[in-house]
Parts: sequence; structure tokens; C-alpha cells
Amino acid sequence: MAKTSKEQHTEDAKKLLAELQKNSNEKLDIIAQRCGFSRQKAWKLIKELEKNNFIWGYTAICDEEKTGQKHFTFYAKRTSNKIDEKTVNTVISRKFEEAAIKLGVIVESSYYVHGEYDWVLTATAEDILQAKKFSDLLIAQYPGVFERIAILQTIIFIKRQHILNPDRAKLKDLL
Repeated sequence: MAKTSKEQHTEDAKKLLAELQKNSNEKLDIIAQRCGFSRQKAWKLIKELEKNNFIWGYTAICDEEKTGQKHFTFYAKRTSNKIDEKTVNTVISRKFEEAAIKLGVIVESSYYVHGEYDWVLTATAEDILQAKKFSDLLIAQYPGVFERIAILQTIIFIKRQHILNPDRAKLKDLL
């Protein structure tokens, strides 16, 4: 049975998103060709996806080692205390990121999760001491909110943002 035009449009959008996630910096002609689309069709779909916030933005993946930074993941466990609206609004406003920058910490990702921990952040910092200061900053900025924060340092990315690390063979030296 043939797909409806709406179903086909959804499938085309998924195919295009998959290609953009592989390398959004690729030439539009190449992306369109890989999807089996014309350049115009790919461009229109991208503009539609951006307009509807399916695509939030574009980013470059940097090698922290070459920039003198280390990558960290922070797992935060909330207390059972109810969080007041002012604190929630402060979290949403991202004001803590301004203080983090003053410490030399750049927040990469931040998400609320379900599981053993409640909030996960990823960030870059010069070293574990800066990462620990950032953790302490979170606890101080949101008193009574966090029970504990665990800090993990990334040793090597194998794949990041759908992109394989070109230096992933370094893993052999670590294992």
C-alpha cells in the first residue's frame, strides 16, 4: 500500500535529520544526494525543521585535549525537599552558567532525568579542581536542593553527537 503524502513527508524528514546528525556541515548537495532528494527539497525540509524547532541549532565538536580542557559529567541527586518556584525559575534562566564561566567551566549539556540521579550536566574545565569548584557552586547556588553530586571525567570519546572520534584508536592504549 502506498504511503500518504504526510507519511512520506515524515519519513523524508527523518532521513534528512539522520544525515544532518552525521555532519550538518556537509554541503547541502551531498546531504540531498544521500537522502535521494533534490537540493531544493532538502533546503525546504531543513528550513521547516528549523522553524518547527526540530533542529535547535548547530555546533562544532572540539577536541578538549587540544584546547587544554577536560570533559566532565556531573550527576546530581536531589533531596526530597520540594523546590520552590523561584529556584525552578533560576534553573530555567541558566544564571548559574555565568558563574560557571567565571570559574573557567563551560556547560555543554544539561538535562533532567529519571533514575538514580535527577539532573545530568556535561561541561569542560581545566582540571578536576575546577570541576569540583563548579559542583560546590551548584550546591551553594541551590541550597537544600541537592543531596549529592558525582563527578566523572571523560577519558576518551569514541562517538560524540553521532560523530566517531577520529582518534578513537587511542582507546587501545588505555585498555
